[in-house]
Amino acid sequence: MLTLRRGRVTAVVSRAEGLARIEVDGVNVQARELELGSGGFDVLYVNVTRGLELEADDGAHVMKLPYTPGQAAAVHGEEGRELPQTLDGLPVVCCSLHSQVAPVCAGIGPGLRVAYVQVPGGALPVSLSDTLRTLRERGLLAVTVAAEACIDGDVHCVSAASALLWCRTEGFDVVVCGIGPGIVGTGSSFGHGGLAAAVAANAASVLGGAPVLAVRASQTDARERHRGVSHHARDVLRLCGDRVVAAWPRESPAPGWLRPVEEVDVSGWEAADPRRTGSSLPPRSPPAGSRAHALADGGAAARPGGRPWHLEHVRR
Repeated sequence: MLTLRRGRVTAVVSRAEGLARIEVDGVNVQARELELGSGGFDVLYVNVTRGLELEADDGAHVMKLPYTPGQAAAVHGEEGRELPQTLDGLPVVCCSLHSQVAPVCAGIGPGLRVAYVQVPGGALPVSLSDTLRTLRERGLLAVTVAAEACIDGDVHCVSAASALLWCRTEGFDVVVCGIGPGIVGTGSSFGHGGLAAAVAANAASVLGGAPVLAVRASQTDARERHRGVSHHARDVLRLCGDRVVAAWPRESPAPGWLRPVEEVDVSGWEAADPRRTGSSLPPRSPPAGSRAHALADGGAAARPGGRPWHLEHVRR
């Protein structure tokens, strides 16, 4: 059941495309009451002052969140066209946390057309991410795609598979696929939103892409299941087998069980660290070791030579 309160907007704190941060005296407060780490804010469910009879987007007829009170029609990228049957070697970096996206894009670097595909597992609105806005401002990200139940992307797609194929059709060099801010979790092996990385990796592999797993790793996480290489990485690899390659910084030894693995030279990674280059990325980005791992993932997707997912093997 929803936990709702009727309230009144008292101030508009900030505005961004698709997102307004406001002060209000009553909203959907359930996540904060349950202390779920939602970032200290509540969710406005409906703005009744602008009326309840808004028109659907022009030409939209495919529903997002179908058969729920929040269902709304959106134009989808698959409509009116036939997508290709293969990704033709397109590199796809699969993230199990939204905080991995920024260092992955930094590892890919400028000069390549990068698309971000968001899949369910965390926040559903793409517009909630300040990180994505900053990456676009810095030229490290070209487009956002909201797949499945996700909303507010530049483009909407029905599935992760069709979202990847849309990116191939539009000529993007690399796709970064991940969940939105926050993560659904139960503390169990397969009951967490990070498994969205496995869905994306399997789709990319079957369609002839080159999936790279962004390994969640930390030496400072207080939770034992996430210390070192997180169980999230183990769970994803158990579902993918050898369909996905895990990138790993060459400067530190990889666990023996982490296979298949590709070592990437990330020496001097601090120079490309988004938090050290004048970025306004949110403070809840991963610790230093995790950022080095994510930069390796981006480097594996972008650097030329050696393995089939690298860009010299991608037909443009």
